[in-house]
Amino acid sequence: MEIPRLISVDDHVIEPAHVWQENLPIGYRDSGPVLVRRRGRSVFAGKTWVLEEDDTAPWADSWSYDGTLFPIDRTFAAVSFPREDRGSGAMIFDDMRAGCYDRKARLADMDTNHTEASLCFPTFPRFCGQTFLEAKDRELAAACIRAYNDWMIDDWCAGDAYGRLLPLTLVPLWDAAAAADEVRRCAQKGSHAICFTESPPDLDLPSIFTDVWEPLWQACEETATVVNMHIGSSSRFPRTSADAPPLVSIALTHEAAERALTDWLCSGILERFPTFKIALSEGQAGWIPFLLERLDRSQAQWGSMSGAPISRPPSTYVPGRVYACTYDEYTGLALRDRIGMGQLMFETDYPHTDSTFPDSKAVAERMVTSAGLDEAETRALLRGNAIECYGLASRGLVA
Repeated sequence: MEIPRLISVDDHVIEPAHVWQENLPIGYRDSGPVLVRRRGRSVFAGKTWVLEEDDTAPWADSWSYDGTLFPIDRTFAAVSFPREDRGSGAMIFDDMRAGCYDRKARLADMDTNHTEASLCFPTFPRFCGQTFLEAKDRELAAACIRAYNDWMIDDWCAGDAYGRLLPLTLVPLWDAAAAADEVRRCAQKGSHAICFTESPPDLDLPSIFTDVWEPLWQACEETATVVNMHIGSSSRFPRTSADAPPLVSIALTHEAAERALTDWLCSGILERFPTFKIALSEGQAGWIPFLLERLDRSQAQWGSMSGAPISRPPSTYVPGRVYACTYDEYTGLALRDRIGMGQLMFETDYPHTDSTFPDSKAVAERMVTSAGLDEAETRALLRGNAIECYGLASRGLVA
């Protein structure tokens, strides 16, 4: 069976130096994000990386914004290095594979990787724009979000990249009404996917069980905009103890996606907004069948005492509405009939440490062969489901 060209629903872009300096209104540029080169080391400060300046350290490129230096870490651009040399550390653009930040080079790398189209999450803003949520000046932060979105739609995803690089935009998470306005503005410009957080309370925001977010959900429903929640978008990373090795956290990265799906299926949002769609980016899928079974059984046992504002079993809100994103995974595909073959999408995670670049075609072939997928199921996983989820037929993509 021929492996079709891939559509990756979770890749990343390292923003080039001009993004905010060219797209912010002139009055904001002096205080907006600017790329600087300093000597220092990349240090993880609990929620994100910061640059610890040191005149004896190597040079590092960092974003200077809101009084903080946010370094470009090697893990963001891992495909630039041999697999055995992909550990953390500050770096400069000169040492980075151009496809990480340059549109033409990215398209070439996509061709090398058998990939037709790609949805890219941000780097400096972080997975759902936490950088701007945490900033002191909210007016400037909102302008930075609009500038990023304009660059994403009008530059990164335009020209020869139209229909190949797919726009994924940010919203001001601190103001649901303003977020709704930004969804509508970006939808008019051709973007129908936004970043959101797996867990608003972890970012000191109201939970999705409140009515605070209703304007945003309404705007997403009206504009057929998909809500994407990437692992780590809660700025919370799983750990069992302070002395546990990194492998423990790596193995548990799906944890927040599992909590997010539980919240969404119990929130009533998918019942109130019948065409609303969400995607659990990089959350994998093997855990989903057990969770759906547990939710349905618990609701049946507890009935009205469950407190969930839903009228049907939680699992019935999944078909056509909830999408899982997988890479180099086998258990989820083996249990595809318990999830729904139409709910599984593929990702290459370029250019991060977990990326299957440049071997994504071979990885996909191993996955579908191991799971015994037929040709229709293979096309659905590797491209068809993404086209359905994001409405990509309007961009000329064919399942």
